[in-house]
Amino acid sequence: MNKKLLFIPLFAFLALVAVFTTQLVRNSEGDDPTKLESVLVGKHVPEFRLEDLAEPGKLYDQSIFKGEPLLLNVWATWCPTCYAEHHYLNELAGDGVKIIGLNYKDQRDKAVTWLNDLGNPYLISLFDGNGMLGLDLGVYGAPETFLIDANGVIRYRHVGDVNARNWKETLQPMYQQLVEEAK
Repeated sequence: MNKKLLFIPLFAFLALVAVFTTQLVRNSEGDDPTKLESVLVGKHVPEFRLEDLAEPGKLYDQSIFKGEPLLLNVWATWCPTCYAEHHYLNELAGDGVKIIGLNYKDQRDKAVTWLNDLGNPYLISLFDGNGMLGLDLGVYGAPETFLIDANGVIRYRHVGDVNARNWKETLQPMYQQLVEEAK
């Protein structure tokens, strides 16, 4: 038997160790392993026609995302993290941040009650009961928030709740830059 063949398992093992070590070092240097990139960043919001949450029959399409920068917040009443972020979204809306809501795979009556009881931070509330726009956006669950420029182009995708920390550190500087670009 060739003695060189005995070293093949050792080399395979060392290659696996190198791959795992590289991943561990990369993640410990600030990469966020929970960050989900979106293939839509840099592309226009997908085409859609959805009803208003509170006014069935009133339809919107992707043209609502043109004219000024805004956030598209994907939320649902079944989502505990959405409940946790809702107060902060009301604060942002009170400070002039433009937000459109996408009620995702939810029951319309529960969602309307939620907004009536907790406040409505949204300029427009879209009802995506079957989740098709969410699917087109690549939504994994709620909450997710997309930063959209004045031309309707998705610039950033944030997975998880919007809170004071990630707003100030990440989202607000990007939002402010888009506002300046739109002037």
